[in-house]
Amino acid sequence: MRIQRIDHCKRDIEGNTSTDLTLLNDLIDKYQNQKGAAISLLQGAQKIYGYIPAKAFEYISEKSGIEESILYGVATFYTQFRLNPVGKNIVKICHGTACHVQNATDITDALKDELNVNDGETTDDGMFTLESVACLGCCSLAPVMMIGEETYGNLTTDEARKIIKHIRKNEQQ
Repeated sequence: MRIQRIDHCKRDIEGNTSTDLTLLNDLIDKYQNQKGAAISLLQGAQKIYGYIPAKAFEYISEKSGIEESILYGVATFYTQFRLNPVGKNIVKICHGTACHVQNATDITDALKDELNVNDGETTDDGMFTLESVACLGCCSLAPVMMIGEETYGNLTTDEARKIIKHIRKNEQQ
């Protein structure tokens, strides 16, 4: 589900030339010469930009002395890190065992169709990011999805589509 985490490089470099990397200076100064600072630096960068731009890896590496390959290794290992800009609403669809046997794949396929994106992608309008996750911890509600902090359970494909349409309608008002 998270295999394509490095595909961001080309899109980010081509699409975002105006990233103000100087915003990272205070963060880098705070963790300068601290052992094990990679996670803290990446968390801070993500807090600043909402994700970690490709250019930030090179900048952090250059300024902190942490090898860029180590930073990428950390960022691609931990699911908390985002390597692409995300939508205003992150749609997480559970694919744990309980949800899987209750047709979570059908829910995902319906949402991919409704949003016109693939898993891990963001809609062109920046409103939704679709993300399959291993487990949401709501097995008794299977199949389940979360949008932001809201949990939707016992879903059908039609209900999932209606939820997306409702959110989109409310956002446009």
